Amino acid sequence: MLNIGCHLSVEGGYEAMGRRALSIGADTFQFFTKNPRGRSSGKMPDSEDVAVLCRIMRENGMSYVLAHAPYTYNPASKDEAIREYSATAMADELAFLESIDGAMYNFHPGCHVGQGTEAGIKFVSDMLSRILVPGMKTKVLIETMAGKGTELGRSFEEIRAMIDGVDSSVRDCVGVCLDTCHVHDAGYALALDPVGVIEEFDRVIGLERLFAIHVNDSKNECGSKKDRHARLGEGNIPLDALATLITHPKTRNLPLYLETPSDLDGYAEEIALLNGIRKKYL
Repeated sequence: MLNIGCHLSVEGGYEAMGRRALSIGADTFQFFTKNPRGRSSGKMPDSEDVAVLCRIMRENGMSYVLAHAPYTYNPASKDEAIREYSATAMADELAFLESIDGAMYNFHPGCHVGQGTEAGIKFVSDMLSRILVPGMKTKVLIETMAGKGTELGRSFEEIRAMIDGVDSSVRDCVGVCLDTCHVHDAGYALALDPVGVIEEFDRVIGLERLFAIHVNDSKNECGSKKDRHARLGEGNIPLDALATLITHPKTRNLPLYLETPSDLDGYAEEIALLNGIRKKYL
């Protein structure tokens, strides 16, 4: 299996989400744990529904399902109440994800909101040290970010600092999800030198920490710091650059997740495209 999928809505339940993934040729998928822009606690998923999803995954060779934290979480906030809300919600979601074999959890590190990068990074590291549990199955991924405003994670160095600050007893639970639109918008020359970006990631963070790739084109020029996704081949990252990234010997086995502005039919087309590219090198 090539582990290529897209972002899907959990509407209709977990079984329905798994069947939608299969219907478009995906063998993995990403989903929001709750309303991505809301502050409600959300209801706990139905255990029987989740059990059916797990059965569908086993029967169809699906793996590396990626849960995405809502955008409203800000573990780097200078507001203690917001940090506590983020930590409590994330801890609850991680406890739930232990019921899904091979699941991973992706989150945005948040914004320091004027208190400074160093302080924001420390808050993120401290939160991870609190909520992660030694031996947990779920890998927690920090996403590379575009760098809007005071957003953290715009550089590989910032992400490395977050990981280094996590308590050593749970540091192995932490990895990275590289978003192609975000690193392009942050100023990395992905469009011109994808191999160079891979090598820079390896030098600063280490490819052993890279567990997933969000494959998105960008509507913006390199370094714009705007974070606007485009469908593959319709933005400013050439398709051949993305192909080089996802077929490189050190990244070709990583799961891929589309977050492009597509409907299900559009995702099916892009999944087929990525499958075709990857199969040439496997």
